[in-house]
Amino acid sequence: MWAGVLGSPIAHSLSPVLHRAAYAHLGLTDWRYDARECTADELPGVLDAARGDGTFGGYSLTMPLKVTALALVDGLEPLASAVGAVNTVVRQNGGLYGANTDVPGMVNALGAAGVGSPERPLVLGGGGSAQAAVAALAALGSRDVRVALRSPARAPALQSVARWAGVALEVVEWAPAALAGVDLVISAVPVTASGDVARWVAPDNAGLVLFDLVYSPWPTPLAAAAARAGARIIGGLELLIHQAVGQIELMTGRLVDVDVLRGAGEAALQAR
Repeated sequence: MWAGVLGSPIAHSLSPVLHRAAYAHLGLTDWRYDARECTADELPGVLDAARGDGTFGGYSLTMPLKVTALALVDGLEPLASAVGAVNTVVRQNGGLYGANTDVPGMVNALGAAGVGSPERPLVLGGGGSAQAAVAALAALGSRDVRVALRSPARAPALQSVARWAGVALEVVEWAPAALAGVDLVISAVPVTASGDVARWVAPDNAGLVLFDLVYSPWPTPLAAAAARAGARIIGGLELLIHQAVGQIELMTGRLVDVDVLRGAGEAALQAR
């Protein structure tokens, strides 16, 4: 059996390290997992090839494929449909089934870090990961969510997720005022945008928790600035390992302990 991760760019991905560590721990010697460069335009052909391959175990999807995949699978998990993003594709009943493990991955990562029910959370960004973050915050008990967008055109998709999740969504300007009064920031923007937000951080943010979904390069400018200001930082590796646990279970039918993946991921990052 084989599986892999698709995205563009993909060379930085730690997913092969995590999934291979899981296979080794679980004794799945007949499984392999590789990274493959794949653009949104190439995704239909790649998925068509997998659809007819009985040895295909699953694909992990990363940027920029999570939204594109919605229309390319034969069946959708209700959560993936509601969130509007697919990060996992597996074979099911002869077709391809799309799922989303980012939402439970975020919930579990925040829970493991002791973050309960944020009262004034802020999401930075408007892509598939930001949509998952809105759903995750609702699952944690947040009733009001603020989102800062660089592109207002992203708002309708986020508002759709918020309506489904039962939370009130406030879309605010991409400006320093977005950080005012928040207790949790989930940054779902690439490292190239992280420097903008780093300049918004006040000198004293001791009560703030930052969950930066980027894991490489680490720390991001935002994570470094927030740490200097006294905020508590949760790195993107935590999301990666928690969502990978869900992916591995979907692909192999086996459950792996999160510490197996954390150890492999931390060692790989230290070696870079």
